[in-house]
Amino acid sequence: MNCVQDDVSIPYLSIVVPAYNEERRIADSLQTMAEYLEDRDYSYEVIISDDGSTDGTVDIVHAFIASHPHFRLNHCPVNHGKGYAVRTGIMSARGKFILFCDADLATPMEELEGFWPHLQDGADIVIASRPIHGSHLVKHQPLYREAAGRIFNHIVRMLAVRDIHDTQCGFKLFTHEAAHTIFSQCTLNGFSFDIEVLHIAQQLGFTIVEAPVHWYHRAGSKVSFLRDGTRMLTDLLKIRMQHRTLKKYER
Repeated sequence: MNCVQDDVSIPYLSIVVPAYNEERRIADSLQTMAEYLEDRDYSYEVIISDDGSTDGTVDIVHAFIASHPHFRLNHCPVNHGKGYAVRTGIMSARGKFILFCDADLATPMEELEGFWPHLQDGADIVIASRPIHGSHLVKHQPLYREAAGRIFNHIVRMLAVRDIHDTQCGFKLFTHEAAHTIFSQCTLNGFSFDIEVLHIAQQLGFTIVEAPVHWYHRAGSKVSFLRDGTRMLTDLLKIRMQHRTLKKYER
């Protein structure tokens, strides 16, 4: 992987933010994250995992990290896909716990507070879940996207990930052990990577908890159901075949 990264000390929490052509919102998102994290009583690092952006994203991130030493950039010169960006970021993360979150902060950073008790109770992975009781969609997606998402999730639950109501929400927290064990076996670079991650996690016997969140739809999604839908359905079959021999992880 031709990624450039700097050395950092071991933090309590690592946050991986995948980015591709995010120049319009990345500065505001990073500032919001910095303000939230500065009020926490634990050490942290934020890894912006840029996946070959062709706009001003990298320059904006460089300017930001110049005055924020706990933020760093993983820059890959060629665009591979969101799954690749998340995977390379997580495999470079050193935190005791590792969160990946979308650059638009559709799930606000404050929602992380509700995740920690699940880890204290023994969960390996806590994921944001929009459909479950207690979640509040403050700003909805267009109706056609919500309907397509429900249909797709039903197919996912039948073919790849059991009993998970929301595989695609971009806000997932892992123990270091779970994150590195799972992502080291992931291969999908596109938007289906979330499904592969959770499928592998279940195959290996890691405990996954869905947590309710407040969620805000942000315009500018790079997922197209017309363009990406067929590919994602094909990926479901690849996931089942490729990881069918996985056995429970021994800890």
